[in-house]
Amino acid sequence: MYQFTYHTPIGKICIAEDDGLITHISYKQLNFAIKETPLIKKTYNELNEYFAGTRKIFDIPIKLSGTPFQIKVWEALKNITYGKTASYKDIAKNIGNEKACRAVGMANNKNPIIIIIPCHRIIGSNGNLTGYAGGLAIKNKLLELEKKHL
Repeated sequence: MYQFTYHTPIGKICIAEDDGLITHISYKQLNFAIKETPLIKKTYNELNEYFAGTRKIFDIPIKLSGTPFQIKVWEALKNITYGKTASYKDIAKNIGNEKACRAVGMANNKNPIIIIIPCHRIIGSNGNLTGYAGGLAIKNKLLELEKKHL
């Protein structure tokens, strides 16, 4: 596995690849060999297009590693349209388990591929922003960026 860290408009982002698939996009430094592969660079370029408001859908091959439940949640997150938000309850309903709101929240918290799997689009049922790996200020910035470029 390889990783490379970049400076972005929302701070440092570490991107990791394994065998031609992106496995992580994180605000934290990862523990893999440091190498800027063509796929990692392509991912960074697509993220820059996203930050510029010119990319709304990503074309990056990803590999999700987690429990079957986590993967189901992360796949559901990918269906939240650019510029829109959903609640934990909405995702729980979408995966067929309306009472799993807290479990959805925990899976959302473990999302290994931020932005491409848009966990920043999850809000509380009352419409308030809820926790985010990069902090609520960054979450708000991402949501505002998307609204601006709708």
